[in-house]
Amino acid sequence: MDLKQIIRNFPDYPRPGILFRDITTILQNPAAYADSISQIETLLAGLNYDLVISPESRGFLFGVPIALNQSKGFVPARKKGKLPGEVASKTYSLEYGTDIIEIHKDAIRPGQKIVIVDDLLATGGTAKGICEIVEELGGEVVCIAFLIELSELSGREVLEGYDVRVAVKY
Repeated sequence: MDLKQIIRNFPDYPRPGILFRDITTILQNPAAYADSISQIETLLAGLNYDLVISPESRGFLFGVPIALNQSKGFVPARKKGKLPGEVASKTYSLEYGTDIIEIHKDAIRPGQKIVIVDDLLATGGTAKGICEIVEELGGEVVCIAFLIELSELSGREVLEGYDVRVAVKY
């Protein structure tokens, strides 16, 4: 399925000069949603990994079904203050400023192989922050898979050295 035909575009959102790629239309279409998950799973085919990690909130929409379909555990990466207990934190840059991402310290054991799944690769800051936390906790990032890449924002450069795979490129 050509997901570019389903993804909706909003010019000048959230500010002038930005073309927002909206996946809501994929989520509203069961066949497109299932296909988007299948396309990401195809990107991960043949990889050996233990856990899927996704950032809130849209990353969860793809990471959770993939983890279930592949019989893998799922670890949420949340914004600061959303997880109880001990967390590992990382400040990261995004298109419109900075934020802090957190993962439970006990969610990743040393040596575990991790796949990160998210909806969008823009500047790469969120994924890079998650990679750094995974590595600090002793995990190994095997692959970072995205539904969409906005190539003009050069997020792939921020993730240099990681295996980055994408279903839909703009």
